[in-house]
Amino acid sequence: MTIYDVPILGLSEIQFVKLMMDELESGRGGWCVTVNLDMLHQITDDIEVRSVVEKSSFCTADGISLVWASRILGTPLPERVCGCDLIYSLTDEAARRGRSIFLLGGNPGTAEKAALVLKQRYQGLVVAGTYCPPFGFEQDAKQIEEIASIVRSAQPDIVYVGLSFPKQEKLIAKIRHVCPNAWWMGVGISFSYVCGEFKRAPLWVQKLGLETFYRVTLEPRRLAKRYLVRNPPFIIRLLISSSCERFRRLWRKNSAG
Repeated sequence: MTIYDVPILGLSEIQFVKLMMDELESGRGGWCVTVNLDMLHQITDDIEVRSVVEKSSFCTADGISLVWASRILGTPLPERVCGCDLIYSLTDEAARRGRSIFLLGGNPGTAEKAALVLKQRYQGLVVAGTYCPPFGFEQDAKQIEEIASIVRSAQPDIVYVGLSFPKQEKLIAKIRHVCPNAWWMGVGISFSYVCGEFKRAPLWVQKLGLETFYRVTLEPRRLAKRYLVRNPPFIIRLLISSSCERFRRLWRKNSAG
């Protein structure tokens, strides 16, 4: 299905993990973007960001708002498929199948700590490497080439990139050619959650679709304007446009009948 012309994969998390691992077994790599509400807003309003995301293999619905919109449209997505969950479920399956992972990005020290946590949790997991780029790396071609060289040398099967959006997507677009048979995925703040630097919202908060507001309490200075000022009008726009599109579809169907 599509939301604001962004194709969203209509699979559950379990189905998605199976798809990723089957693709690896077939020797095919790719790139998945897990889209939340703020990311959809940027994709919709910024042509450059949209052009980057369009280079990916597919997108999943990271945000509960996208699931709500899909239900209004009459083509409901089964559930959220977000990076913060996939870093566990996909890594678990990778360990079972002898596949390796690489953790790129995150706050200083979190990639290494998260790797240790994941290795302790999933027996036999192969961590091909970790690397935290220096601040401002995206403006330095030499730094980007160094990152590419490090990942190329590691030759992982799965690369988790823990940066902000769209920084992580722009980096993936530039360097994923060094491991074309690997799967790449931006996972945002996930390394900090895994290693315990930040605590993720309780499950009941996630199910109510309030995880965004919980995150604001963790980083109010950085996130308050984005989530409390910029995003609320967009979610209203999204839900109204989804309702209008559903009405148009029903009207065309009835007219044709």
